[in-house]
Amino acid sequence: MTRRMAILNSLAISSILIGWPAFAAPSRAMRLLDTDNDGTVDLDEAKKAASTLFDKLDRDRDGTLDRRELRGRLSATDFAAADPDKDGTLSKDENLKIVEDRFKAADRDNDGTLDEKELRSRAGQSLLRLLQ
Repeated sequence: MTRRMAILNSLAISSILIGWPAFAAPSRAMRLLDTDNDGTVDLDEAKKAASTLFDKLDRDRDGTLDRRELRGRLSATDFAAADPDKDGTLSKDENLKIVEDRFKAADRDNDGTLDEKELRSRAGQSLLRLLQ
């Protein structure tokens, strides 16, 4: 074993013992959402993903999503809260507002970005349901 390999192995073992992530590959969600490849997801990246998905889910091309088109991404209670005009649909702006609210809830350190740990949190998973 080369000296470099020994050092890398030692670092990996040490990181496991003290609870640091050891050279973890980015999650599927991070690879899909992190378009600038900086290792985090910012609000613009999340909104871009949400906008693209909105267009894909809007099969009838009426500019709104109903509960059927959202396919379980929101609970009935969350849908009702996100539908301020109570028309039974969400416009793209209403949908992006939910994404922004969930992004902020997941951004525990308030740095404007989400890392892997924040994406794995309950709030992060709630956001990912809207983006995938």
